[in-house]
Amino acid sequence: MWNPLSWVMEAAAIMAIALANGGGKPPDWQDFVGIITLLIINSTISFIEENNAGNAAAALMARLAPKAKVLRNGRWSEEEAAILVPGDIISVKLGDIIPADARLLQGDPLKIDQSALTGESLPVTKGPGDGVYSGSTCKQGEIEAVVIATGVHTFFGKAAHLVDSTNQVGHFQKVLTAIGNFCICSIAIGMVVEIIVMYPIQHRAYRPGIDNLLVLLIGGIPIAMPTVLSVTMAIGSHRLAQQVYSWTISMK
Repeated sequence: MWNPLSWVMEAAAIMAIALANGGGKPPDWQDFVGIITLLIINSTISFIEENNAGNAAAALMARLAPKAKVLRNGRWSEEEAAILVPGDIISVKLGDIIPADARLLQGDPLKIDQSALTGESLPVTKGPGDGVYSGSTCKQGEIEAVVIATGVHTFFGKAAHLVDSTNQVGHFQKVLTAIGNFCICSIAIGMVVEIIVMYPIQHRAYRPGIDNLLVLLIGGIPIAMPTVLSVTMAIGSHRLAQQVYSWTISMK
């Protein structure tokens, strides 16, 4: 209920019981209850679908969590990249995603694709003693490396933290806000025109005029739009998770 469209609907609910109490008639409790019920239903659906979308994204990230071949207690084993700590010895080979920032040890030089991090279009050659970034992809070679940074302390983690700390609003939210503001401004202008026409010109009674304003106010607000968008995004998240997971399985 925390968006401009819902605020207008809440104002309409207050208007139904406050301003509509006139002309010898009681407050319009039916409209009030109907508006509040609609708001609660929309808010509940939005909350559930946004939660489902978040769960789908979290499940996808868990499925795609990188693994690493790590040397511990004298034995090589495949472990989740999340449990790596600085000082661990890992093995990097063709096709692997580098699980952490690391420094290469003895072995063949690697061809590393780090375009997602640095913007370099071609793979770069890394030899013993060179550092590699978490999130890079090994395109050629095989070598051992020692982990020097993990999590938010990696080059990728620091860049992600800068993105998370920004206060800029996303493009999708900007579009949604612009649509809401346009609807609100249009309805406000329409209500002003209707008030001028009904009372000073047509000299209508107080209560019928308020009823007309309520119809314009409620009918002109696309109250279900945020809910529809939430449902659409949730469905898209589920489909994306299924498609990416299927693609990952087929590549293995």
